[in-house]
Amino acid sequence: MAQLLTCQAISKHFGTRELFHELSISFSDDEHVGLLGPNGAGKTTFLKIIAGLVSPDGGEISKRRSAKIGFLPQEDSFSSGATVETVLSSAIADRHSEPHEQDTQVRIILSKFGFDRADRSVDALSGGWRKRLALAREVIQQPDLLLLDEPTNHLDLGGIQWLEEMLLDAPFAFLAVSHDRYFLERVTNRVVELNPIYLEGYFSASGNYSKFIEKRAEFLEAQQAQQVTLANIVRREDAFLKSNSKAQRTKSKARIEEAYRLKDELRDLSHRNAQTARAGIDFDSTGRRSVKLLNARGLAKTLGNKLLFKGVSLLLSPGTRLGLLGANGSGKTTLIRILTGQLPPDEGTIERAEKLRVVVFDQKREELPREISLRQALAGKDDAVEFRGQNIHISSWAKRFLFRVDQLNMPVGELSGGEQSRILIARLMLRPADLLILDEPTNDLDIASLDVLEESLIEFPGAIVLVTHDRFMLDRVCTEILGLNGEGRVGNYSNCAQWQTAQATRSVGRDANVSKATSNKTKAKANRDGLSASERSELKEMEATIQEADECVARCAKAMEDPDVAGDHVEAQKRWEALEAARIHIASLYARWEQLEARAKQMAK
Repeated sequence: MAQLLTCQAISKHFGTRELFHELSISFSDDEHVGLLGPNGAGKTTFLKIIAGLVSPDGGEISKRRSAKIGFLPQEDSFSSGATVETVLSSAIADRHSEPHEQDTQVRIILSKFGFDRADRSVDALSGGWRKRLALAREVIQQPDLLLLDEPTNHLDLGGIQWLEEMLLDAPFAFLAVSHDRYFLERVTNRVVELNPIYLEGYFSASGNYSKFIEKRAEFLEAQQAQQVTLANIVRREDAFLKSNSKAQRTKSKARIEEAYRLKDELRDLSHRNAQTARAGIDFDSTGRRSVKLLNARGLAKTLGNKLLFKGVSLLLSPGTRLGLLGANGSGKTTLIRILTGQLPPDEGTIERAEKLRVVVFDQKREELPREISLRQALAGKDDAVEFRGQNIHISSWAKRFLFRVDQLNMPVGELSGGEQSRILIARLMLRPADLLILDEPTNDLDIASLDVLEESLIEFPGAIVLVTHDRFMLDRVCTEILGLNGEGRVGNYSNCAQWQTAQATRSVGRDANVSKATSNKTKAKANRDGLSASERSELKEMEATIQEADECVARCAKAMEDPDVAGDHVEAQKRWEALEAARIHIASLYARWEQLEARAKQMAK
């Protein structure tokens, strides 16, 4: 383990607000660090300072000589008209290497990141594949430290699992801002939280997310106990300072100064402990106890000639908390629009309770104009809101969602993504509901807010439909999960792990059925055609031959992933050529198989 980068007394202000003050922290070259913190704590700014994109107001960054730092921002940016290959080629264009070596490196990364075509237009990629490409662009530059700002955003569950596997085998150190607790649990060996509740401005713990939570709780408990102890000492010293005049004359100057220092320390400690407050999220229910709030039978929908789902039946009653799982484009949002009446189903019926009150959280935040102020977003033109029959002043309502009074006149567009999410949640709380439909409510929320949101959803007496890639939230909140595979099939599951297992089993079973059907077809034809004896034997053995060739392709692909080959361009070229040869061979086998079967079919007529 060697030190890679050190921040020395880093300070940064955003307007009149101080994000962090004289923060000093170091990172080593074997660390996989998760970076946490409440919304607005300066996590993205901290990454940009380390990356050299933003200058600190004070302090300095020192890094190991020749250390290379990569940065993956939350939002990707690519040149218009670019292809996957040109993006990666441009990333290493200034590297001192031969063109064929750069071409080899591009092809290695394309294979490792799952891209099937190098000439695919970036403009045609989905959000998840654009995220993969942006990550590939950083990885191909062989960073020593990769900074990742919300890397799981725009990825579906399959994409997140792929990202986890990639980072587990990463040959570089990384610092990842993320609120995905399962992701942090699996890929990190150190977790750091930026937060003004700590004296040094941050808290660091070795180990994964579970270890961090345990050690953080111990630290905060000790900090609270420290406040109690210090308060007792200050009370004694304060009594000493107020003692009679005779004692005043005998007091030492040092003790008087120490008493005032302790008062200042107590004031600072009390202020830090007071900032552990969490957002007051609490959805309002109408109290309706109808058994059937919404009853859907046999729903089906096709969009753009693609069958999204068929045979979807569900009953939403008070206490039902239904999670929707599926890859991007599998039809989750479409199903929500059908349930809310925004879109008609192709098949099936929906019965809704009379005057059913539905409240929807929109993942695209289309209902939140960027130009209006926080004050207007929370309370409109009024100075108060009505919540559960009580008038609450706008200042108190804003504080409930961790907004400062001085933020009330700020435009919504200048607030962080997490702060905008909290605005939407605050607005939803003012609308009593029988049914809550939440489409990706976790985006940009800090972990403290996620905890409170989960507790509020669990306590909500109405029905809930929840779409999220946050596996932790799904497992904690939902009573059942409806999985959509994007090919028309749906299934009911008890948790995320069961859904993932079913997906993997279905994939294996599908491959086995295809193989068995093909084998039976081949045997039947071989027995009745007029092929030569050698050709019949060749056709009979073709399945095993292809399977062996397929295993060879897999071995070659695995050899390409060897990190020791990355710096050896000659060996990398050899392994790439071996992989290409294996792929060409298996393609020729499939072509021969088709040829033999076509001849057999023709001669059988």
